[in-house]
Amino acid sequence: MTILNSHSKLTSLNEWLFYLESIHSKEIDMGLERISMVAKRLAISLDKSKVITVAGTNGKGTTCAFIEHALLSQHHSVAVYSSPHIKDFNERLRINAQLIDDQSLITAFNQIELARAEISLTYYEYTTLAALMICQQLQPDFVILEVGLGGRLDATNIIDSDVSVITSIDLDHQAFLGNDRSSIGKEKAGIVRANKPVIIGEPAMPTDVLDFCRQKKAITVVREQDFFITNNDSPNWSWSYQQQSLSNLPQPFIPQDNVATALTTLTVLGIALEHNAVSQWILNTKVEGRTEIVSEQPLVVLDVAHNPHAARYLAKFVQRQNKQQVFAVTAMLADKDIKSTLQTMLACVNHWYVGSLDVPRGANHEIMTNALKDLGKDSNSFDNITDAYRMAVDNANNNDMILVFGSFFTVAKIKQSLF
Repeated sequence: MTILNSHSKLTSLNEWLFYLESIHSKEIDMGLERISMVAKRLAISLDKSKVITVAGTNGKGTTCAFIEHALLSQHHSVAVYSSPHIKDFNERLRINAQLIDDQSLITAFNQIELARAEISLTYYEYTTLAALMICQQLQPDFVILEVGLGGRLDATNIIDSDVSVITSIDLDHQAFLGNDRSSIGKEKAGIVRANKPVIIGEPAMPTDVLDFCRQKKAITVVREQDFFITNNDSPNWSWSYQQQSLSNLPQPFIPQDNVATALTTLTVLGIALEHNAVSQWILNTKVEGRTEIVSEQPLVVLDVAHNPHAARYLAKFVQRQNKQQVFAVTAMLADKDIKSTLQTMLACVNHWYVGSLDVPRGANHEIMTNALKDLGKDSNSFDNITDAYRMAVDNANNNDMILVFGSFFTVAKIKQSLF
C-alpha cells in the first residue's frame, strides 16, 4: 500500500497519536456523517461477529469486562473496544484479553488516512474506525463496543448491534446530551435497533425512554420489570430473569448492578449460566481504575468516578471499608459537576487533598478548593495531583484509606507515580 507522502514518516504509534490530535478543530464533534462516509469507503462490516453495544452514564466499562470474562471462559473469541485509556492507548482494544499491538493500529491508521482524503475526523472517530477495521479482519465470535459519549451520535453507532445494553442514566455531559435524565436517556437509547434486544440496567429508567425504545421496536428487557436483584445488601445476593435464578452469589469487585445487567445480557445471548461458573466470573472480574486497590497499609484505592452517580457508589464502598480516617486525593475536569460530585463524598472523607489537572479540560486547584470551601470543607491545595497524593501518603497511617478519584486522568497520573 502506498502511504500519503505527508505521513510516510509516521512509523510509531506515538507519532500517529500526536498527528491525530492535530487534524480536527474540535476534541468532541458529535455526528455520524463524517465517520459513516469513511467507513463506507473502507467497506467496514462486522457481520461475521455478534456485536454487543454498551451505553450508559456509568458502568459501561465494568459491564463490558464482565461479559468479556464470561465469554472467554466459555472459549469464545472476544474483542472489546473501550475508552478512554488509563496508561497506554492500546488499552482501547483488547483481543481475547490481550492489548492490541502497535503495528496493527499503525496499519489501520495508514488505511484510514488514505480513505478519508478530504474528510476531517476527530481523534475518537479515527481510533474507532481503526478498532472496527481490526475487528473486521480478525472476525472474533463477539465484538463488545463501549459507547464513548451518549449513543445516538457516538462513532460506535455506525455499527448495527445484535444486542444493546444501557447500564445507567444520570446527569453528565449535559452540554451534549441534555439537561435531564429523559433527554440523556433518549440519546443513549439511540443505540437500540428494531427487533433486537436491549438490556436496560437502569433500575429507574424514565418511562418516556422505555416508550422510545418500544417505538423503535426494540425488544426491551428491563431492570425491576424483567430481571431483579434481591438481598443486594447481603454478602450473598441473588439475581433472577424469567425462569432463571441464581442465589448466594459472592459480592463482586465491580458494582453489583452491572453484574446483574451483564448476567441478563449473557442469558439473552444464549450463554448458559451455572452457579459455580458465575461465582468465579464475579470473583475474577476486576477492572483497572474501578475501586482498584493498589496498597493495603494504608489502603490505597483508585477510582475514575467523575460525576455524582459514580460518587454515590464510591461513597458506599468507602464506608464499607470502615477505615479510621479517609484521605481523599482528587482532581477533576472543569466541565464536570465538581461541587455535586464532591458533596456526595463529604460524609465519608476526613481530609481533602486537591490538585490541578494538567490537561486541556482540567480544573485547576483553585476551582477544587473553592468548591470544597462552598461546601464548608477545608482542603490542602497543590499545583499538581502527584504532590497532593504524596502529602496524603505522608499523613496517613496504616489503618487509614487514601482514596484517589475524580477522573481517568487523575488515576492515570497517580498510577504513573506508583509504577
